[in-house]
Amino acid sequence: MIPTQSAPAAAPGPATGGATTAGRSARRTYAADLKLLIRSASALASLIWLLALILIAAVFPLFITDAANHQDLALRFLPPFTVDHGLSFVLGADSLGRPILLQLIVGARTSLLVAACTVALSALVGTVIGIVSGYYGGWADTVLMRLADILHTVPSLLLALAVLYVLQPSITNLVLVLAVTRIPVYLRTARAQTLELRERVFVESSRSIGASDWRIMAKDITPMVTPTMRTLAMLEVANVILAAASLSFLGIGLQRPDVDWGMMVSDGRSYLSVAWWVTVFPGLTIVATALAANLLSNWLRAIEDPTQRGFFVKPAKRTTKTARS
Repeated sequence: MIPTQSAPAAAPGPATGGATTAGRSARRTYAADLKLLIRSASALASLIWLLALILIAAVFPLFITDAANHQDLALRFLPPFTVDHGLSFVLGADSLGRPILLQLIVGARTSLLVAACTVALSALVGTVIGIVSGYYGGWADTVLMRLADILHTVPSLLLALAVLYVLQPSITNLVLVLAVTRIPVYLRTARAQTLELRERVFVESSRSIGASDWRIMAKDITPMVTPTMRTLAMLEVANVILAAASLSFLGIGLQRPDVDWGMMVSDGRSYLSVAWWVTVFPGLTIVATALAANLLSNWLRAIEDPTQRGFFVKPAKRTTKTARS
């Protein structure tokens, strides 16, 4: 005889299983992702470029900062592609005789640090607020969305210019200003997904077994929102790098002795006709890094969407041979 009390005891199973089944598309194994990455030449090249930059920016500035800032007017505007004065001058020298290559490496640390901190802070705050706002709704959701609309209508670069003009330009202030301007991007995206997810069956199942709202948001909704936020964060890395470089180019961003790629472009713009390398090399580095972040974000989006996967991932070669007629 089957006990009549067994149905309530088994209720937690479907809720947990439903959430697990619904989240399988967002939790891909590392092995599967690696295979897809190898089959995408653009994504693989982008990842190698970004990882190389991160490694170089993390290690080399510890040993070359003094050499990068050393001024030698005898080497002023030394042309590139010469090793007569050492490998550090292979990309030439700027108007004060500082090696461009070492300046690029030190600038990579600053540029990537600003981008990483800005994206992490804005993604964390925006995602949390977006999930809470979309789940509860009501007047709090209305107020938060109106604030997000106001921030979204004001050009982020203009807002950063105004704030940094009043405050002292520094890495901390630059990160805070850029993070505030990027929060609405994550907030609106997380809220839109939460509005749809809160009506799913696995969320209703969690409610039926007495799960709290905070547990539902943490265990059921957040894992489903994370893949989209990951893709968006990678795309925002490119936007933040370009924004920080623009502020430094305009003279409102970082100031010496700190150095980033935008500052290097700004320093060399007056000498573009006589020393093109002072501006071109940091400019190319900015373009290559932003492009790599964009391509990698496109790949992350493609592996989550089978309809777009063919644009970024080559199909696997068939191993079966057709019989000859």
